[in-house]
This record gives sequence, structure tokens and C-alpha cells, in this order.
Amino acid sequence: MSDFGASAAAPWRANVISDFARSELFDRTFQEGMDLVEETAAYLDGGGRQDSKLLSRSAALAYASESMRLTTRLMRVASWLLVQRAVREGDMAPEAACDERYRIETDENRSDNEALHDLPLALLELLDRSSRLYDRVRHLDRRMYVEEAEEAAPNPVLTQLDRLKGAFGGLEL
Repeated sequence: MSDFGASAAAPWRANVISDFARSELFDRTFQEGMDLVEETAAYLDGGGRQDSKLLSRSAALAYASESMRLTTRLMRVASWLLVQRAVREGDMAPEAACDERYRIETDENRSDNEALHDLPLALLELLDRSSRLYDRVRHLDRRMYVEEAEEAAPNPVLTQLDRLKGAFGGLEL
């Protein structure tokens, strides 16, 4: 990922960020994300506790690991969504939302498929839904914050070629 600051990147995207924050897509994504956070918390504090007590020792370990992955993934999504809402409500400037600390990284915490076969179906469904939501939010994040800045940044090789052409009177290199 490029290392670009908010001040350099924000002029390219401030309108895009503000428009997204006021969009119906944001409303739906925000609602889905917050509903999934609440649903997951309710499951892990209620039915999930009961389900985990019925598991073998190795499955209980996998359950603990996967529930941590699930909550971590959802907290990253929720944080990103709350930044977008802060932009929408005027509590944060679009330029501030460009800060690198708000970016959604590749989800390195993918589940070990071998460990999943003994887990409760409810947990598996939450894992799947959270993974799909995370992927969508990451895609939005890259489109809004990363790709445009990378495209807008001048290509150093082409810049040098242009300088050489200028220095040598427009000769083809």
C-alpha cells in the first residue's frame, strides 16, 4: 500500500468521500454492519455460550479462535463505518478520513477450513456474513481512499522520461 498523507490525498477524494457518506449505499452498509455487530454479540453472549459447552476440546479451541476472528473483523468494519458516519454528520472532515490509520487492510485472519467442520452452524453463518461484509467494505475503502490516490500520483519513471525529452529537445528515447 502506498504511503500517502491525508493532506496530499484528500483533494483528490473529498467529494467522493462526502458523496458516499450521504449515499443510500452507505445507509444500507452501515445498517447491515451495525446489525451484524449486535447479532454477533447477542449470539456470543447467549446461544454461542451454550453451543460452545457442547463442543469437544479441540472444537472448543477452534470456536474460541474463530469467535476472536469474528469480533476483530466486525470491529474493524464498525470503526470504518463510524468514520464515514462522522464525515456524514460533519464531525470529521473528508480529508481527516483519508488518514492511513482508518484504512481497511486485507483480512489476514481467514479461517482454517479444517477447524470449521465441528463448529456450530450459527457461528459459521456469522463468520461467512462478516467475511463478505468485510470484503465489501475493504473494496469500498480501496476505491475511495487508495486507488484514486495511487492513480493521481505521478509516475516517477514517466516524469524522468519527460525531463530527459525536455533536456534533449524532444528526441524520442
